[in-house]
Amino acid sequence: MSNKLTLSCEFFPPKTEKGMANLRRVRGELAPLQSEFYSVTFGAGGSTQENTLEAVIDIQQSQSETGIDAAPHLSCVGSTAERLRQILDTYQQHNIRRVVALRGDLPSGMRDPGDFRYASELVEFIRAETGDFFTIEVAAYPEIHPQAPTAETDLDNFKRKVDAGADSAITQYFYNIDAYRFFLDRCEQKGIDIPITPGIMPINNFVQLARFSASCGAEIPRWLRKRLEEFYDDTESMQAFTLDFLTNFTQQLIDCDAPGLHFYTMNRTQPTLTICERLGLIAG
Repeated sequence: MSNKLTLSCEFFPPKTEKGMANLRRVRGELAPLQSEFYSVTFGAGGSTQENTLEAVIDIQQSQSETGIDAAPHLSCVGSTAERLRQILDTYQQHNIRRVVALRGDLPSGMRDPGDFRYASELVEFIRAETGDFFTIEVAAYPEIHPQAPTAETDLDNFKRKVDAGADSAITQYFYNIDAYRFFLDRCEQKGIDIPITPGIMPINNFVQLARFSASCGAEIPRWLRKRLEEFYDDTESMQAFTLDFLTNFTQQLIDCDAPGLHFYTMNRTQPTLTICERLGLIAG
């Protein structure tokens, strides 16, 4: 594997002891990737936040053996300055040195968004409270954030996060390589020079993917959508096709000199492991 290319994986926090045990198993099976970090998502609900805390501490406690850092998500939604101050203090006590700072989406029925409206404000707060203790990741949107009125507005919002102190960015997933290339060009023109790592979403269930993509603004190219629709309930054939597609797509990202690859694993090992094996990204 290239010394320049880093790998990372994202998980959602398990809600049960069985889920936590499964996540430990998944982490163990993904260990050959020698990921730089494992990130864990962070919801607006109190129990979800506690699950995130438990999961990242569990990851960090094994860091001395695995060499893989924990990177908890932090969301503006529903967060107060005092609560975030407590969370950051807890992370510092456990020597968790990387966080993913996001605006987050307001859940249905939640009226109070909290003390922060934008991710740039969250980044500013983390820097003001902790200085350079944390490496701060933020989100980037090659296909434009679904709530941004224009592409230029979205890019300006991204630059505000960078100017506030973000170290690097992870993109929303996408399946159009030109979207990533064009986004990088526009960032360069804007004077944005932090590493921008593409996020890669496995395709395990087309219906679920289509529903999620519609809500987050990630385009499924028409040719790919039509091809996936052809499989109907032929799961085996669809998985074989998507493995080939994602392997080729990931190689294209590497050819674009992507600084890393971030896999949205959905708490599964496949197809992340197979893609990395095919591309020779697993040391051994």
